[in-house]
Amino acid sequence: MSGRDVGRATAGRVSAGALGDAGPVAAARVTKPHGGAVHTQVHPFEVRTNEPVAEGVWCMRCATPVAAELEPGQFVNLQVPGDGSHLLRVPLSFSLADGANELLELVYAVVGEGTERLSAMRPGDTSTLVGPCGNGWKMPSEANGRALLVAGGVGMPPVVACARMLAQNGVGFDAIVGAQTGSRHVEFLLDELRGMAPNEGCDCARKVVVCTDDGTLGVRGFTTAAMADLIADHPYEIIYTCGPQPMMAGVARLAAQRGVACQASLERMMGCGFGACSCCNVELTAGGYALCCKDGPVFDAREVVW
Repeated sequence: MSGRDVGRATAGRVSAGALGDAGPVAAARVTKPHGGAVHTQVHPFEVRTNEPVAEGVWCMRCATPVAAELEPGQFVNLQVPGDGSHLLRVPLSFSLADGANELLELVYAVVGEGTERLSAMRPGDTSTLVGPCGNGWKMPSEANGRALLVAGGVGMPPVVACARMLAQNGVGFDAIVGAQTGSRHVEFLLDELRGMAPNEGCDCARKVVVCTDDGTLGVRGFTTAAMADLIADHPYEIIYTCGPQPMMAGVARLAAQRGVACQASLERMMGCGFGACSCCNVELTAGGYALCCKDGPVFDAREVVW
């Protein structure tokens, strides 16, 4: 799940009119694949900073208690003030959830009316968000294995959150980050990937490959071409990816050819965010459909019909 305004002008997943700011969502429970449940509720948030960080890309840091409950790869649904006719919330993934300081970092592209109004929010502005939503990244089965992260466009925030999870658990990783052009790369997230401090025992030597379609920054070409080069020379236990659908399909295909496990954070148009409306279908290779908001947004890439 990337930081995009899914569905553009009608982006979002939870109707503020239907839920209000209280309890109906508190009863929503999304079952995790390995037991337990995600208790999705409405939480307040207050903007601390909100500013552009790349061409068409903004970063908002907000104070909210849900930061202590979020797991890497999950998402939140924001109620953006300013237009009473815009009922659906804006779904966003996060790059950082600092529970100790109740701080949430959201990096998002301004691509529709919802995110346009979101970019107009200023420090001190308040609203509500729904979360935690969905199921996030899973740790590799072998702690001493190495991971490859592949992010495209504004699929970078959940991948950065994944990198934090890996580093904190002593798992080494390499990363490939792509964008259309150099001005659309979020430099501070690239710097975080390069300098992320691992726990003791983690293989901290890592490669971060930057790609652009036009060659204005890093390597000219697609992330999948860079991935093909890396996996030819390095053994990886698992691959994590988020970005445009065609890119993730290519990543999934390369992973399958090499017999490497792959997790993908998908994006779909959503209406509610916790499985009630059933409009965010993901076609499965085993037949039938899953719900991106409840069963995902992170899926085993082998289970998805690309």
